[in-house]
Amino acid sequence: MTELKRSIGFSMLTLYGLGTILGAGIYVLVGKVAITAGIYAPISFLIAALLAGVSGYSYAKLSALFPKSAGEAVYIQEAFNRQTLSTVIGWMVVLTGIVSAATISKGFVGYLQVFVSIPDFWAITLLLITMTALAAWGVSESVMVTAVTTVMGIVGLGIILIYSLPAFTTLPDRIHELTPSFNDGAIWYGILLGAFLAFYAFIGFEDMVNMAEEVKQPQRSLPKAIIAAIVISSLLYYFIALAAVLQLPIEELTASKAPMADIMQRHSEPMAWFISLISLAAVVNGALVQIIMGARVLYGMGKQGLAPLWLATLHPSRKTPLLATVLLGAVVWFLATNLDLTNLAKITSFIIIVVFLLVNSALITLYYRGQTGAIKVWMPALGVLMCLVFLCLQIVQMVTSGAPIAH
Repeated sequence: MTELKRSIGFSMLTLYGLGTILGAGIYVLVGKVAITAGIYAPISFLIAALLAGVSGYSYAKLSALFPKSAGEAVYIQEAFNRQTLSTVIGWMVVLTGIVSAATISKGFVGYLQVFVSIPDFWAITLLLITMTALAAWGVSESVMVTAVTTVMGIVGLGIILIYSLPAFTTLPDRIHELTPSFNDGAIWYGILLGAFLAFYAFIGFEDMVNMAEEVKQPQRSLPKAIIAAIVISSLLYYFIALAAVLQLPIEELTASKAPMADIMQRHSEPMAWFISLISLAAVVNGALVQIIMGARVLYGMGKQGLAPLWLATLHPSRKTPLLATVLLGAVVWFLATNLDLTNLAKITSFIIIVVFLLVNSALITLYYRGQTGAIKVWMPALGVLMCLVFLCLQIVQMVTSGAPIAH
């Protein structure tokens, strides 16, 4: 069988990971987190970063042990030897990628219409045809586009932080406002609910393992790139959240659909327009990386016998999973142009935590079999505990409010 082309190094892989994590979420999510966490939203992002970090540790270790596409399905199969469970997990990961790409594609319309008036159907169709064609053309080209748009996104966040420097100088006088009382259960419940929402801003690092068969020296590059992407995104998220709560009144922040642009409006009208343009690029990037990821999972599942073999078919010269990419793009297009994704997004958000729970459990299982070498077993154990807490929080929130969980 023709193999995928190994053309991605550590730097490009790290930028790809940052692209999957940062995406468009950081430009809209801070206000949603503040709805439950209030001025303590930065703490919510720190707690979310902790869950991403401990789960990222499990992904890093497992990706070094099993550097294959369809990463999660492979890890579950190796740990529990249950092909049915591995198959279900693989399809869960594909589903999250499809729904995320469809949701991002629908969000693309709003950003695009800031600059040009175009019907929703055609905006989504043109976006997905272009992104699917690029993903099918070649992984080097796709990852290069992802890297460029990721750099644009990081530059945009850097601009926001530079303009926010005067606000950071007020921290010594306002630190008491930003420090919650440890005895106030209601405040911490709100912070934890905010952390649950903020966690979805970190989703994406797990996509990196599905590029394993296209990475140079995957046993070395993958773990380092996963940890680097999580650390960099965590720092960016924390300081952006801090900049937001220091500069925007909570009422304005929670009502804002574009909090980053609102921050820049206070400093520079042209820069606010520029940040909107970068947001558009981030949305395009988000759709592309989800199509790339989903196609690699389908390819890996076909190769492992967990899905139809034809999904592992590669283009003879481009060495990309052509049929899997086209199929995924078509399904994303159908969902984005025809369905209300609110309820499906709520289910998908639950699924990804279940996947993380099983991946952390897989590392623990393999450790006690002596298959992992020396690891810090308390890290995946903490990951399991935090996943269970977050699952309970989501169930409580869904039962008590019925409110959709946004990514």
